Amino acid sequence: MRDFRDAKIMAKSLRQRLTERGLTISHSEALELVAEQFGFDDWNILAAKLAAAETLAPAAIPLSAPLIAPPIPIFRIFDVTKAREFYCDYLGMTVDWEHRFGENFPLYFQVSRGALILHLSEHSGDASPGARIFVWVTDVVAIHREITARDYRFLKPGLQDAPWGRELHLTDPFSNRITLCEKAELAPGGK
Repeated sequence: MRDFRDAKIMAKSLRQRLTERGLTISHSEALELVAEQFGFDDWNILAAKLAAAETLAPAAIPLSAPLIAPPIPIFRIFDVTKAREFYCDYLGMTVDWEHRFGENFPLYFQVSRGALILHLSEHSGDASPGARIFVWVTDVVAIHREITARDYRFLKPGLQDAPWGRELHLTDPFSNRITLCEKAELAPGGK
């Protein structure tokens, strides 16, 4: 019997079976359908549950081995409204949770999209503006098309080819930079 930890396998199987029957859906649509089958509002919520389960007991790591989870970058922000406009409205990320120590304290919150998780902080000591992260993605052209269709007035990024893949460079309102890169062998025309 499969459970939520098999969600990606189930999405792939669903997509293959539908394709065999002449109905084509994207991988992300298949993931959303599987998330709904498990009673979650969307894939991001199910993905967070999967990440939490993997952190507690990864199948490939013996329980006696030390666990090192993937890092979560922290970006310094100065304006919550501008941060939400960029990360949520423009990049399509979801706010997972927020924290303040009190009514008139800086905000610290988590945004995510798929496996990408970021912490955004107004706290002065948490991070320096101008940080940069590099993220491997599939179908960077589709991501570019999606975000540029939102017509964010402060950033009009293009795609750049590098020897290792096709890149999309994004800079938030606080000079933090995100490079999304599709590996050369995955990109159309790649080796």
